[in-house]
Amino acid sequence: MKSLKFALASLLLSVAPALAEELVMSSWLPPKHPIVVNAFKPWAEEVEKVTEGRVTVRIMGKPLGSPPAHFDMARDGVADITYGLHSFTEDDRFNRARLGQFSFLGDDAIANSKAYWAIYGGQMDAAGEHQGTHLLGLFMHGPGLLYNNKRKIGAVADLQGLKLRVPGGYGGDLVGALGATPLFMSSPEVYEKLSRGVIDGVAFTYEAITAFNLTDHLKYAMTVPGGVYNTTWFLVVNEDKWNSLSEADRTAIDAISGAAFAERVGKAWNDADAAARAEIGDRIAFDEASPEVVAALRATAGKLEQKWAEGLGEGHDGLAALAEFRKATGVAPE
Repeated sequence: MKSLKFALASLLLSVAPALAEELVMSSWLPPKHPIVVNAFKPWAEEVEKVTEGRVTVRIMGKPLGSPPAHFDMARDGVADITYGLHSFTEDDRFNRARLGQFSFLGDDAIANSKAYWAIYGGQMDAAGEHQGTHLLGLFMHGPGLLYNNKRKIGAVADLQGLKLRVPGGYGGDLVGALGATPLFMSSPEVYEKLSRGVIDGVAFTYEAITAFNLTDHLKYAMTVPGGVYNTTWFLVVNEDKWNSLSEADRTAIDAISGAAFAERVGKAWNDADAAARAEIGDRIAFDEASPEVVAALRATAGKLEQKWAEGLGEGHDGLAALAEFRKATGVAPE
């Protein structure tokens, strides 16, 4: 009898599913943010599906640290998976990542994100700038605008004296070069600073205005085809945690990440921008930049692009990569 019980127990253990490997993802965007709801959560659900339940992703309702700390958190194992803006990290570790932050890059987040994954993730060696992690995704949002609550920007002089929130990186350099005062802060900080009058405006997308409840605190927005600026994002997993997964599961997760995730998150951005534009309606005056402002933007952007490219060192042709990027997104050269 004992031998029968032992045999039955052994049989049950042999067919019982192994406990799933849970990956903890720190998330600093609001839980109902369209990118969380329509990109990160569906991706997490698909991870479980393609690994047949062996790997799950738990997205935290509250972040485990500040937004700028999120890359280091994944690298150091504070969280298994994190995402964030390259420009939130205020050092030069993501220098090549600026490829996707310049002006006049494209108006479609899908095309932008796929081009960014292909070019920065390819010949520009994104992996080399994300050491300690495995890259799951690289992506961009829709075109960036300049908003303010003081005046319409009809000329470059209208930017003088405006205190504008920027996401760091190229956006800050551009705004400063055009005469405004750039103030870096992460997205969740903006509402308080804007409502208290600490800043006069923001460099943001359409979507961010509704996501962070800013519509009632802004009056004017300046648009530029291809974006006044853009931001670049990473989705990474701690390298040791990644390597602890089976090769089969890593392969399955990679297949739904990378270019596939770029398309998924790009669509989520596009849909969110369209919904936000409809919700804002005429409460904010959207005006395309005047020829004078566009000319100043192009001149300033060109100098910043050249400086960036010269600082990359041997082995990386930044200007050629930018030209390839714009060709991929359909932006005609000037």
